[in-house]
Amino acid sequence: MNKAQSSNVSKQNARQRKRTPKRSAGCDQVLREWRRASCDDQEKLAQFKPNQTSDLVNKALKTLRLDQRTSESQILKAWTHLIDPTLTAHAQPVGIRKGTLFVNVDNSVWLSEIVRYRREEILERLQTCFGKEMIQRISFRIG
Repeated sequence: MNKAQSSNVSKQNARQRKRTPKRSAGCDQVLREWRRASCDDQEKLAQFKPNQTSDLVNKALKTLRLDQRTSESQILKAWTHLIDPTLTAHAQPVGIRKGTLFVNVDNSVWLSEIVRYRREEILERLQTCFGKEMIQRISFRIG
């Protein structure tokens, strides 16, 4: 096929495209009703915009609160390194909620010792390591 023939073919294709009139939305609706075919599902799919994977992953991480759980595990690991070993033998952190670190203590004697004399020291060390917004208060309880 030479250049002249190929240009004639492309001109014919262009003419055929021009001859087919575009239908209006009303005409399409009438044809669908006449054919008794519902295109609602196809229209819904055409309007559907898929989410990006990064958006889905971020939403899942927020739902699972992995960032908070990671920081909780870091606090548990750092507890033995930051606090006096005699205290860590009798007091262990169990969780953190809304800036309050909850710590279980073996018995009332150690609870009294920690609350009276060591609470500020422990809070200061943890806030230095993790930040004041992460750990705002410490709640000790027998457990």
